[in-house]
Amino acid sequence: MAAPLRIQSDWAQALRKDEGEAWLSCHPPGKPTLYGNLTCQGIGQDGIPEVTASEGFIVNEINKKSIHISCPKENASSKFLAPCTTFPRIHAKSVTCLDISSGGGLGVSSSSDGSMKIWQASNGELRRVLEGHVFDVNCCRFFPSGLVVLSGGMDAQLKIWSAEDASCVVTFKGHKGGEREVGTESKMLLLAREDKKLQCLGLQSRQPVFLFIGSDAFNCCTFLSGFLLLAGTQDGNIYQLDVRNPRTPVQVMHRSGAPVLSLLSFRDGFIASQGDGSCFIVQQDLDYVIELTGADCDPVYKVATWEKQIYTCCRDGLVRRYQLSDL
Repeated sequence: MAAPLRIQSDWAQALRKDEGEAWLSCHPPGKPTLYGNLTCQGIGQDGIPEVTASEGFIVNEINKKSIHISCPKENASSKFLAPCTTFPRIHAKSVTCLDISSGGGLGVSSSSDGSMKIWQASNGELRRVLEGHVFDVNCCRFFPSGLVVLSGGMDAQLKIWSAEDASCVVTFKGHKGGEREVGTESKMLLLAREDKKLQCLGLQSRQPVFLFIGSDAFNCCTFLSGFLLLAGTQDGNIYQLDVRNPRTPVQVMHRSGAPVLSLLSFRDGFIASQGDGSCFIVQQDLDYVIELTGADCDPVYKVATWEKQIYTCCRDGLVRRYQLSDL
């Protein structure tokens, strides 16, 4: 991957006033970091700021919620997207997981305060509180119907809930853990494990398809297609594997040493988030990376999408919503 570009987390607010400034940087691997800044030269009649970049950086395009920056020396280019909405009151502490229902109307999220809640995806308004786990809730996800929620907690329990009345329908006890994320595709089950192993099993046969050993604990995984998959590790590697030849990775992507916390297939590419607050979109038809901004070095734990909207949850306790039409 090209050298990652970084920008001040609140750049959109900072550049909306005359002579407002925001820092930016380029981090080429094995080379010194390049630092620069952006300066607002005024606000146009359309409400869009006129911004110039310091030496070594170029402003290619800007609107109210996005700015496209390049660093020609390192052949690096990123379009930064600010959130359109922030939901600060769903949880009191870090939001550790979230998902959006198939219809896009509801969100479900869990927090380090032990709570799990269902809320209106349009405005963050609380709809239901799901109570029953003894300790922290690690993960939560809607079933395809959007009416049922699956959750897993530190109490070694998996629970199935009704999103309509918040009742717990089924509880599975005794699960010992070890898997940090599970992915499925067609007839295969993918397990991201703490012991540096990525395991693929046949859903019907329950027999191993392959076992891949990575550089560190695997935190997350997702299928890109029937044969291609991604898996992210604690030391910042993103492995792309082909199940037909899993011994040798198709490629290994590395932007920083921060843990890769979330991976999600998206259009013809993927969305990834890391422990340093970065959250980015890679697409085959784009020669730049889309960076979702707002998290100020706080880990972005999970990403969910619905149509042109992207939701993230973060250690700072905020759920952020991004509108891709703002690009």
